[in-house]
Amino acid sequence: MKEILDAIQSPDATSADFAEVPLPDSFRAITVHKDETDMFAGLGPREKDPRESIHLDEVPLPEIGPGEALVAVMASSVNYNSVWASIFEPLPTFGFLERYGKLSELTKRHDLPYHIIGSDLAGVVLRTGVGVSVWKPGDEVVAHCLSVELESADGHNDTMLDPEQRIWGFETNFGGLAEIALVKSNQLMPKPAHLSWEEAAAPGLVNSTAYRQLVSRNGAAMKQGDNVLIWGASGGLGSYATQFALAGGANPICVVGSEQKADICRKMGVTAIINRTAEDYKFWKDQHTQDPREWKRFGNRIRELTGGEDVDIVFEHPGRETFGASVYVTRKGGTIVTCASTSGYLHEFDNRYLWMSLKRIIGSHFANYREAWEANRLIAKGKIHPTLSKVYPLEKTGHAAYQILTNQHRGKVGILTLAPREGMGVRDEEMRATHIKAISRYRLNGQDDELS
Repeated sequence: MKEILDAIQSPDATSADFAEVPLPDSFRAITVHKDETDMFAGLGPREKDPRESIHLDEVPLPEIGPGEALVAVMASSVNYNSVWASIFEPLPTFGFLERYGKLSELTKRHDLPYHIIGSDLAGVVLRTGVGVSVWKPGDEVVAHCLSVELESADGHNDTMLDPEQRIWGFETNFGGLAEIALVKSNQLMPKPAHLSWEEAAAPGLVNSTAYRQLVSRNGAAMKQGDNVLIWGASGGLGSYATQFALAGGANPICVVGSEQKADICRKMGVTAIINRTAEDYKFWKDQHTQDPREWKRFGNRIRELTGGEDVDIVFEHPGRETFGASVYVTRKGGTIVTCASTSGYLHEFDNRYLWMSLKRIIGSHFANYREAWEANRLIAKGKIHPTLSKVYPLEKTGHAAYQILTNQHRGKVGILTLAPREGMGVRDEEMRATHIKAISRYRLNGQDDELS
């Protein structure tokens, strides 16, 4: 690994030099284990502890196949899917790996008793497989997490509709929380030159997800002037939705859970903010019964902030806890677009407010390669910025996942893999200086309790 890192840090290393660097037989990786999937039996999701299930293992280097690339991972980040993988919710990921392993001789490699997780990376290409022509050893890249086979016609209009579409590092093995990752070449995109490794690794999954969900015609197709309600607006996903709304001429109404998180939104330029904790919104009377009076109170508060208008788009991802309110507050003919259910998958809403007001619910899941490329291009141009708040070394990934599970974070939480320290990998210092205030907006110093 030292020779790989030396080549990455050398300003004179060529593609030929990287192609000649010997690959190690093994590398360090964050894993969950198949024989531990029952370790949290009987516990609720918030009672499970990723620090107990996440391991730092030495694992063998996978064989590279056609159309693939091995990437030296300088930095990665923790997404909620890694948290799900670590607490075996809603199902252990090993079922995904078993099914993928049955697809072909090549995919058998993924069906292992350990799962290398992680769906983001920033790093350097080490090797490419047969058939790869766009990328070469030495290229500095980020990876988006869509893995597709594209042997079915269904995926050729929108690759997210490929029957064999999977999320790399969650539904496949050899993910980004490792010193070396195995990806398909059509996951790779250029690393933004003005960002450090850890900053470049942070946006990938959430930035692309927010782009498709809010901006793309496959999602809400947001336009100038739209009122957009954004749940968790300072979090890993919502922070990018907020930026897209602002950059696209829309009016974000940001819902947050603390004054500290509200202040982050203000610094981004948001004026319409609802602190749901301070204003004590309780959309459920008990675990079985919602409270429509609270929906109405919430809708009235939104109108106070918009000059009497309802929202055109709701950016939904909490799920069960908020979905009834989301459907209620959307304007007639408006759109609720949902990509996740972090508070529960069984959504309940009053259908009268949907069908009689001609509202639409759109399901959105990650992004296709074109959408991910466009989202990354906006990062590279300095139009959208990383929302990295905290960075941990690889061996502290379990702690980082616990912070996210217990909502003691804001923005994205990064992980240093091969990079020996923060701040490395910047190639365009001039552009960085232009945007440094926005790049560092989420950064925290000191202890974790600052995130509480």
